[in-house]
Amino acid sequence: MAMNVGSAGTSKCDMNVTPLIDVLLVLLIIFMVITPLTPYGLEAIAPQPPPPNQPPPPPNQDPTVVIQIDKDRSIKINQDPIDVANLQARLEQIFSTRAERVVFIRGDKDLEFEPVAQAIDIAKGAGIDKIGIMTPKIEAGQ
Repeated sequence: MAMNVGSAGTSKCDMNVTPLIDVLLVLLIIFMVITPLTPYGLEAIAPQPPPPNQPPPPPNQDPTVVIQIDKDRSIKINQDPIDVANLQARLEQIFSTRAERVVFIRGDKDLEFEPVAQAIDIAKGAGIDKIGIMTPKIEAGQ
């Protein structure tokens, strides 16, 4: 603080705010550097409905591949039952001729996460680029 003593006994008090502004700007720069530029989170994809006025693809060339895990841990690929031991080989066979490697996993609501995580791991091992998880809300179209 500075104090000016003027004539006739009047005093004037002024606060020097320049150091406070300097501290404020330094803190602002620190917070800007610390704040990450990219958001963190789960990158999720959802199956998209086919465009209108387009004929449906043949059943063997359906672009959407869904791995369904039932309550009893049985696995199906697009309604075809398959054993866990053969899942990776079957996925490699399906995606050997496809350019887009996307698979969706639908687990039963009463199922623990372990079989779903195992299916995700097997799909990653088969070279699948993107894996989406289907929830009841997504299936209902909301």
